Amino acid sequence: MVSAFNKILTALTVAVAGIGGVSLVVAGVLVMNVMLVSVSQRTGEIGLLKALGASQSQVQRLFLAEAVLLSLVGAIAGLILGQLAISILKVVYPKFPVELPDWGLLSALGVSLATGLFFGVLPARKAAKLDPITALAKR
Repeated sequence: MVSAFNKILTALTVAVAGIGGVSLVVAGVLVMNVMLVSVSQRTGEIGLLKALGASQSQVQRLFLAEAVLLSLVGAIAGLILGQLAISILKVVYPKFPVELPDWGLLSALGVSLATGLFFGVLPARKAAKLDPITALAKR
């Protein structure tokens, strides 16, 4: 009986991990799309920055920081909703132990930041490689 229960829990763990992985990829693609739209909407600003002497690495760091902040805001919103759900579960099922360990909180923030950084590289490189004259002309 314990062996069968262990197999079921292992299958559930793999399924939840797969769902989590797909969710991370979807969130990363969303961050990348938002950042690509941001780059296309701010070509004039990027051109002005580069015309005033900003290097490619400075522009790239600017857009990477924006991607990381976007991911951080999403992570904090998710953690607040998660804590709210835990609080509701504690009220509905007072004898059921529901807690979020500190390492879970920190790893969620870390994975979110890493996802934002990873998926923010392409838009940041695109922004950094813009020609200042073309960007100022908004083409």
